[in-house]
Amino acid sequence: MSILLAPSSVAKPGFVRWLGVLAVMLGIFAIVTTEILPIGLLTAIGADFTVSDGMAGLMMTMPGLLAAISAPVVSVAGARVDRKRLFIVCTLLLVAANLIAAVAPAFWMVLASRVLLGITIGGYWSIAAGLASRLVPPEAAARATAVIFAAVPLGSVLGVPVGTFIGDIAGWRAAFVVLAILSAAVLALLAFAVPALPAHQELGWSTLRTGLTAAGTRFALLATLLIVTAQFGTYTYVTPFLEQVTGVGNVTALLLIYGIAGIAGNFLGGNLVGRSPRAALGAAATLMAAALLLLPVFGHREFAAAALLTVWGIGYGGIPVILQTWFAAAVPDHAEVSSTLFTASFQATFCAGALAGGLLLDRTSPSTVLVCGGAIAIAVLVICLSDLSEKLAH
Repeated sequence: MSILLAPSSVAKPGFVRWLGVLAVMLGIFAIVTTEILPIGLLTAIGADFTVSDGMAGLMMTMPGLLAAISAPVVSVAGARVDRKRLFIVCTLLLVAANLIAAVAPAFWMVLASRVLLGITIGGYWSIAAGLASRLVPPEAAARATAVIFAAVPLGSVLGVPVGTFIGDIAGWRAAFVVLAILSAAVLALLAFAVPALPAHQELGWSTLRTGLTAAGTRFALLATLLIVTAQFGTYTYVTPFLEQVTGVGNVTALLLIYGIAGIAGNFLGGNLVGRSPRAALGAAATLMAAALLLLPVFGHREFAAAALLTVWGIGYGGIPVILQTWFAAAVPDHAEVSSTLFTASFQATFCAGALAGGLLLDRTSPSTVLVCGGAIAIAVLVICLSDLSEKLAH
């Protein structure tokens, strides 16, 4: 069933409607930054609470687990709730999560804050896709969608390096305080600029099951399982690698290089996926595999590490848009269903990958973690080169 445009969705002036688009984009930016910020602060937080790097990786695991559960639950339970209200509730949880992390006296409270973050991610992302057409006129929907989802690479290119920089100069707690302030500002902007968005798409468990059994969903799920495991089983622990193997004391600059490359990869992947989704995924997997396998060999030199992080960033930068395209194509008539399935599968695999990488790291070394991730990326490439992807997609 298609989503109908509510009259109130276009009642506000054009400038205010675009402020609504900006508000949703900044909300995603704040969420993405909060979710992956511990990557840059992992060792600092772990040292403060005297936990291992692998144990500190639970900060990445918890949000993914809760987001995977909350995405379908919020989608179904809130099927008739105004989307603006859901956005506001989710953003309130985001403010609370950052404040709790900033003042947490014990590591378990940091993990509790990440539980709230996971609920926020599942709820926010499950209703964000397809929202642009309800905020702006139809002819501007494509541009608005691009603005909204530009927040994903921006969270990596600006959020994590800046958050890491703040953590280096003022302590890791200060980074979460800044994110709490940003989240509060987003909350105010959402309340002012986003119009009432009554639910117009009937969504239930049966609808989700239909989307889950769609032909193209099988390949989308397999691709997500493998490539996201390869990414977050390794990138979660890139800071220990850069500190222990490369010998870099301040990783902010290298994370910034990776983030800038990720933005380039986002646009390249978006262009290529329109022509050939399988080629886009194969190219991204190739770049990721090359970087992950070569970093343990050449990563002891800072210049080589920077070059390979650039390759890695370009490769992974296109992955979210590629995977989302697969899910959208599998369930073309249900934007929120495809978004929910994408969010749940991505976050569940994010969680599993970060957990597996942490367990492996505590028993081996950062280099071993990267090699295992590279091997998984090669498996994705093999699938793309075979006819298995076509069979699963059809």
